[in-house]
Amino acid sequence: MKLARIRVVPPPDQRLRSLVQGAEHAEAFAGKMLAKAGPSVEKLHSLRTRIATLAVAVLAIWLFIHATFGANGMVVYRAKRAEYQALQKDIVRIQKENSDYNEQVKQLKTDPKRIEREAREQFHYARPGEVIYVSPERPAPQPPANRTASK
Repeated sequence: MKLARIRVVPPPDQRLRSLVQGAEHAEAFAGKMLAKAGPSVEKLHSLRTRIATLAVAVLAIWLFIHATFGANGMVVYRAKRAEYQALQKDIVRIQKENSDYNEQVKQLKTDPKRIEREAREQFHYARPGEVIYVSPERPAPQPPANRTASK
């Protein structure tokens, strides 16, 4: 079984003394680092407007590309809008066809003249004493024996 080490905290004046002694070393280290990094910092400081301008330009270009070609950009928006308009036209056309079919069904259920006309046209029904003339169907055209016409 291991016991935890008890650490004795030094009194406040001794802690302050150790901090002051370490401060001299820290100041010397910071001075050395500033001396090494001084030319680089000065160069960056003199180029800061160019760097900021370049960063803003890159950001503006990225925003333009994203707004134009992104997932919800203008290109996608226009394609979706064209698809929406085409679907709206299809809906209107199909609704018109549906209403026409409903009208035909209604007429076939209630209008006796329409029922008679459909029976005569589709089933070749006739009233007693009437004669129906039906012309023969035309034969399908035969393709030529040689293939010179298809070239």
